Amino acid sequence: MPELNMHVLLVEDDLVLADGIARILRGHSMVVDVVNTGDDADRALSSREMSVVVLDIGLPGIDGFEVVRRLRSRGSTVPVLLLTARDDIQDRVRGLEIGADDYLVKPFAAPELVARLKALVRRSNPRPVDLQIGRLQLDPFARRATVDGQVIELSAREWAVLEYLMQNAARVVSKHQIIDAILPWGEEVTLNAVEVYVSRIRSKIASAGLSIKTIRGFGYMLEQANR
Repeated sequence: MPELNMHVLLVEDDLVLADGIARILRGHSMVVDVVNTGDDADRALSSREMSVVVLDIGLPGIDGFEVVRRLRSRGSTVPVLLLTARDDIQDRVRGLEIGADDYLVKPFAAPELVARLKALVRRSNPRPVDLQIGRLQLDPFARRATVDGQVIELSAREWAVLEYLMQNAARVVSKHQIIDAILPWGEEVTLNAVEVYVSRIRSKIASAGLSIKTIRGFGYMLEQANR
């Protein structure tokens, strides 16, 4: 089965443990954002879509329980896995009752954490629908782009840009919108880099009869070339 494209928010106030967990998850091709307080977690989850949250219960500021309560009160269904050093079963029950999806008691085995996160994301994300415009087809599940069945080779960022353009076909999107859509926190890309990605994609999808128009002063728009 193809790997899931996972964006993880890790909330852990033990900096050494947070760094270790982040390294493990990134080693499994996950994008990981790390925050160290409950208040930072609440702000992050109010402004950014995540695939899954790994959340310590004991945090500075608001605790993990309150983070989950606020998250669910906003209607978010993002999966949450609680981390706790507490042995009291009441804490685990409380976490599940207020909307957490799973928990692990510290210390835990890294393979179990990875497996649980993948299971949570698979359950919460059914297979995405293929995107198709003209003869160009994107399979987000397999992360494969084809023209008339022939695979187009794309870098990870080219794929992300093309997917975003296809999701917004016939609409003008700005370079800043593209950057926000394709990059996790902690990474940077210049506006010039976006131009490079778009230029490469143009040449790769030309055979599909599609064009990416530059709308000066606004951004780009993907459409069929004969329009």
